[in-house]
Amino acid sequence: MTHWRQNSDPFLAPDLGRSALLVVDMQVDFANGGTAPIPGTSAVLPAIARLVDAYRESMAPIVHVVRLYEGDDVDLCRRRVIAAGLDLVRPGTAGSQVAPELGVPVLDPGSLLAGDLQAVSPTEHILFKPRWSAFYRTCLDDHLRRWRVDTVVIAGCNYPNCPRATIVDAGERDYKVLVAADAISGVDARHLEEAGRIGVLHAETDEIVEALQPPELEVIS
Repeated sequence: MTHWRQNSDPFLAPDLGRSALLVVDMQVDFANGGTAPIPGTSAVLPAIARLVDAYRESMAPIVHVVRLYEGDDVDLCRRRVIAAGLDLVRPGTAGSQVAPELGVPVLDPGSLLAGDLQAVSPTEHILFKPRWSAFYRTCLDDHLRRWRVDTVVIAGCNYPNCPRATIVDAGERDYKVLVAADAISGVDARHLEEAGRIGVLHAETDEIVEALQPPELEVIS
């Protein structure tokens, strides 16, 4: 288990001045009262909101990554219940929206499903992912490269599924990865220890907010 303050490897050290915050699957259906609530997701919302506010204040990049289930392009393990009519993050439903605590506008499902980024502000966007990883069949890597991002901070819903897949794919693309350990549901000490074996570090939200500096990023046109 490697806390970022204990890291001595410069190749892994997060550079928050060149970081982007990835908020994964923080949608109404996965919070308390939703169609498929994930334990602990509502509890981490305040920490995620603090991270989002800090990144907004610093004008550093934020990407809210969402799931939208429609038609046959659905994970195999959920295809049966979606085909049977379950309204789980179905496009246009209240449950598909980003949790209101994060202050994100209503989703534009047509644009998102077409693979486009939905702008919240010049530095904040929403992205649809069709499977577990935020990098799979999306423009996320291109978007981050345009911002010259070299570090991703991961927060959101249900570490064992989409956040973990996103973390692995980020590492395979040579991004430095920092898990906001108290801003992600479903994570435990063993997960953090295992992630540390592939160079993933972790920190608490307050530490990240305190260390966050105005971005050193330059958008490539």
